Amino acid sequence: MKKDAIASFFCLSDIVDAMKYKRILLKLSGESLMGDKQFGIDNARLAEYASEIKALLETGVEIAIVIGGGNIFRGVQAEEGGMERTQGDYMGMLATVINAMALQSSLEQIGVDTRLQSAIELKQIAESFIRRRALRHLEKGRVVIFGGGTGSPFFTTDSAAALRAVEIEADVILKGTRVDGIYTEDPEKNPDATKYDEISFKEVFERGIKVMDMTAFTLCNENGVPIIVFNMNEPGNLLRVARGEQVGTVVTS
Repeated sequence: MKKDAIASFFCLSDIVDAMKYKRILLKLSGESLMGDKQFGIDNARLAEYASEIKALLETGVEIAIVIGGGNIFRGVQAEEGGMERTQGDYMGMLATVINAMALQSSLEQIGVDTRLQSAIELKQIAESFIRRRALRHLEKGRVVIFGGGTGSPFFTTDSAAALRAVEIEADVILKGTRVDGIYTEDPEKNPDATKYDEISFKEVFERGIKVMDMTAFTLCNENGVPIIVFNMNEPGNLLRVARGEQVGTVVTS
C-alpha cells in the first residue's frame, strides 16, 4: 500500500511538472454562461465549464476564477437608461455574485471543493476577500471564485480579474471567450481577419485592439502578468492552454 502511495505521488508530480502554469486566474464573461439563451444562465453550459475546470484541477494546477455579470445586469447599461451609475455598478456586482454562486454549485455537484470570496460583504453566502485566506485555499487544492468585482463602482470585472491575479501572484490570466484568440479585425464581421498567435502589450495598445479595459490591461502590463485569450467553448482547450500548447493568443511584455 505504501509503494502504491509513493507511485501515485510521483505520477502526480510528473503531471504537475508537465503544466506550464501552476496557478491561473480564469476570467469568464457573464455572457458566456448564457449558452444559446438570450438572458440568464444555461445550466448545460455551466456544467461544461465545471467539467473543464475539474479536469484542469486534477492535474494539480491551482485555479482562481472571476466571472462577469453581463448575462444578468450591467452597470453601464443602467446608466444609459437613466439610472445613477454608482447604483447600477453595485447591482452589477451582485449579478457577478449570482453567477459565482451558480458556478460554485455546479463545481461542488461534481466533487470539486470550492470557496467563494466576495469583494462586498455577503457573510451569509460568501467569505469576504482576504488575500492570505485565498492563497491558503489555493494551496489546499480548492477552486477560489471571486465575486463582487473589485468592490468599487466604475471598475469592470476585467479590472477585478487583473487585480486578483496580481494579488494572488497568478502565473497567467486565461480569458475564456467564444472566439479562438485575438484578430486583426472582428472575425465575426470579417472572415478574412488574421489571428495573432502572440502579441505584445505595446502592439495591442498601439493598434487599439480590445483585449481588456485599459485599467486591467495596464495592471497586467506593469506587473508582468501575461493574458491568453482563447475559446472556452472548445472542449479540452482550458487544459491545453495550461499545458502551454499553442491555443488562442498570448499577450506578453
